[in-house]
Amino acid sequence: MRKIIHVDMDCFYAAVEMRDNPALRDIPIAIGGSSDRRGVISTCNYPARKYGVRSAMATAYAMRLCPDLVLVKGRMDVYVQESQKIRAIFSDYTDLIEPLSLDEAYLDVSGSAHCNGSATLIAETIRERIRNELGLTASAGVASCKFVAKVASDENKPDGICVITPDKLDEFVKTMPLGKIPGVGKVTLQKLHRMGLSTCDDIRQYPFERIQKELGKFGSVLWDRAHGVDERPVNVTRKRKSIGVERTLHEDIHTLDECREMLPKLLEKLHERVKNHEAKHTKGKPIRIRTQGVKLKFSDFQLTTVENRHHKLDDIFFDELLQQAYQRAGDRGIRLVGLHIGLAEATPVEQLTLPLDE
Repeated sequence: MRKIIHVDMDCFYAAVEMRDNPALRDIPIAIGGSSDRRGVISTCNYPARKYGVRSAMATAYAMRLCPDLVLVKGRMDVYVQESQKIRAIFSDYTDLIEPLSLDEAYLDVSGSAHCNGSATLIAETIRERIRNELGLTASAGVASCKFVAKVASDENKPDGICVITPDKLDEFVKTMPLGKIPGVGKVTLQKLHRMGLSTCDDIRQYPFERIQKELGKFGSVLWDRAHGVDERPVNVTRKRKSIGVERTLHEDIHTLDECREMLPKLLEKLHERVKNHEAKHTKGKPIRIRTQGVKLKFSDFQLTTVENRHHKLDDIFFDELLQQAYQRAGDRGIRLVGLHIGLAEATPVEQLTLPLDE
């Protein structure tokens, strides 16, 4: 029987800021955004969440929900350093670590002799060390498969643990709302609700063939999850699929020429990130590029992306894509411009920095 731990730091970026500045501990804060209320919140602490503030929320809306919200500029270099310390703690207990981002990871401790082989004790020890050594808190889920461990880690947040033993797994999964299953997004959940499906038990009672017909390949995945089945291994060679950079503007721009004026700085940063990626992951050899793309966010917060196949990093091609994306603006202003490349041969995941103006 496999023993999987999912560790998820509690409001990681905000927690680091509260640790380093005690004056922020008991007030609602958010990382990212900007003082002029443009931009997007990266994350926030629990006092802010009580007002309904959430990650990826527009700053202006977050400030309406919580007028006393304090915006804190992100320090990605510090967050990366803390993440590396957390990873070092993980590695004392297992080499089978699959990072999902800077603040969460799967650990397979099936073969670990630490803590008498108890996954629960290992998870508790890791959480205790993170608290004592780093002054941060983490929540953990323990189960025999990945998706249940991930769902469990959210059960007793913040600073909690949830253990789903094999004899309790079926009961835990059976009543699970479908929206908790990783991969079930808002659109898919709405479709499932229209089909009269709300829980995993509902899926179990539904004809498998109809699930497949309605949801395609994901139908089979959902069927397995609803029955507590997830055979995916903890992947220690998790790959990233793209490298990108974006900038949120302090004031809307309205012309193609204004968009083009942003390209040199964005391209400079993108080339820098590509070079850093090559140095870390391909021993300096050029990466293999599959696509190039441009992203725009309009004044009504709608996003559009234009992406086409292109097998080398071509600055001029970005200009062509930008022209295509700009045609979708209509009479809307533009508040964000982003560039990205898709990788033909993925390389290990690396958390991107905050947007350039954050």
